[in-house]
Amino acid sequence: MKAITYRAFGAASEVLQVEDLPAPRPAAGEVLVDVVFTGVNPSDVKTRTRGQPGLQGFPWDYIIPHSDGSGVISAVGEGVSRSRVGERVWIWNGQFRRPCGTAAQQIALPSEQAVTLPDTVSLEVGAILGIPGLTACHAVFGQGEVADKTVLVQGGAGTVGLLAVQLAKWGGARVIATCGATGRDRALAAGADVVLDYRAKDLAAQILQANSAMPVDLIVEVEFGLNIETDAQVIAENGCIAAYGSAQEMSPRLPFVTLLFKAVRLEIILVYLLTEAERAAAIFRLHAALSAGALRFDIQKVYNLSEACRAHEAVEAGARQGAVLIQMGENLSEQD
Repeated sequence: MKAITYRAFGAASEVLQVEDLPAPRPAAGEVLVDVVFTGVNPSDVKTRTRGQPGLQGFPWDYIIPHSDGSGVISAVGEGVSRSRVGERVWIWNGQFRRPCGTAAQQIALPSEQAVTLPDTVSLEVGAILGIPGLTACHAVFGQGEVADKTVLVQGGAGTVGLLAVQLAKWGGARVIATCGATGRDRALAAGADVVLDYRAKDLAAQILQANSAMPVDLIVEVEFGLNIETDAQVIAENGCIAAYGSAQEMSPRLPFVTLLFKAVRLEIILVYLLTEAERAAAIFRLHAALSAGALRFDIQKVYNLSEACRAHEAVEAGARQGAVLIQMGENLSEQD
């Protein structure tokens, strides 16, 4: 099989390559998936440049990157029902704490990590459900229902942010989103009731004004360190800040007294480490929203296998207008 690999950490153009490797075989409890699409996420870029936290040096002979993907089960290991053969599936945690991810024409992994894809959902969308889909769903619903609440989505035009806006609206919330000028129309199209410029010097005042001078109940946060002062000003008593990113300020100072006297809950989300119950709940909600037709997915571009470097560079540049995918195999999504 062909696979995208790297054998040292570094820039995409220096370390990524396409190799011919032996096809994997499913062990007991595993399935073999013929991968059609693999999703490229910012975390894949970070892992390729500096490795995964907790792992020393370059941990394996080579790494096949990417956690997210979609495809069709072609074989099963001992203990897995043969009825799964032929299932269209989406994959989560493909390359988390293991060398071989979804950037290959085949991947063998535990059966539960290959989730049956609803019939009405394309394989392209399936390759976005792992990190962006589960992150957004857990951020919005991890603390309970959002009906009749106000949800602030910081970074509401990003891949996760757009899904969070849509999920919150589907859940019955009033949604305020922040983003740059180029993302305003995208956030509005996703269902945000109000979209504000994240660079505004009086952003906190604008958020409160947009919510009839009332604080917000939940904040879905992409840049915790940069935004915590604003978040602390606008969050309600007993509210929650669900943060899944803080790339620009990794060691933030907290306005603890403000947070304390509002009894604010801080939820730091790492989608790879959701508990079994949390992940099952997020998958259930995500599939329900998909079945209801409540979600629209933006795909910036689907790259060919030979364009792996360009796909990684597009994600690393950060100026994305949707998800970035690489096609690894034949697209069967219209044949099922």
